[in-house]
Amino acid sequence: MPDALFAHARLAPIYDAFDGARDDLDHYLALIGELGARRVLDVGCGTGCLAVLLAERGIEVVGVDPAEASLEIAKSKDPEGKITWIHGDAKTVGEAGADLAVMTGNVAQVFLTDDEWSRTLEGVRTALAPGGHLVFEIRRPGRRVWEDWAADTAHDVIDVPGVGEVEQWREVTEVNLPFVSFRYSYRFPDGEVVTSDSTLWFREREDLESLLAKHGFRVLDVREAPDRPGREYVFIAQRD
Repeated sequence: MPDALFAHARLAPIYDAFDGARDDLDHYLALIGELGARRVLDVGCGTGCLAVLLAERGIEVVGVDPAEASLEIAKSKDPEGKITWIHGDAKTVGEAGADLAVMTGNVAQVFLTDDEWSRTLEGVRTALAPGGHLVFEIRRPGRRVWEDWAADTAHDVIDVPGVGEVEQWREVTEVNLPFVSFRYSYRFPDGEVVTSDSTLWFREREDLESLLAKHGFRVLDVREAPDRPGREYVFIAQRD
């Protein structure tokens, strides 16, 4: 089940306001251009930020996400219907003939068992054309970013259009490596507080490379995220 942050009727509409400018997507736009992809599968597309940017560049896009509330936000950004939106996960897509599949943000870390991750890779492989690419990012476990999260006790307040001032704060609820759990809380103008609990798997690079090979992917490169040096791995793999 998707986290409340993406699926709750009050949280999905304010997600973009708190997520910021998404400068991280510039790197993905450049990578997709570098690899020459013309048909892209956005796995865990959320509110559709990347999918819309790609469609504006004339790229054919399929966006898939299990959170229906987030998909509704995404669809509202695509009034001309240029993008194919699918409610589901990578296994729902089928043979899409995509040149490239992408997972941005924390998407690749939300699969909390080897079975879930394996089934996702199998779904992506089916959706890709032979020789197609898979691009995704993973936070480096050695960076121990959860310690920064735990130390950050700030409460952010944003005036969300049509909603009013919403207060957000985060707390780390459990560290049981390789799993880290945390909770976002939101206080709305009417006083209601809505929470969203998340858990991420901080996988080691070597484990990921092994699982990719097992499911028919060859790792071509592992790069830095240009906007977050030393914090993440960006994997570029190719379907064998």
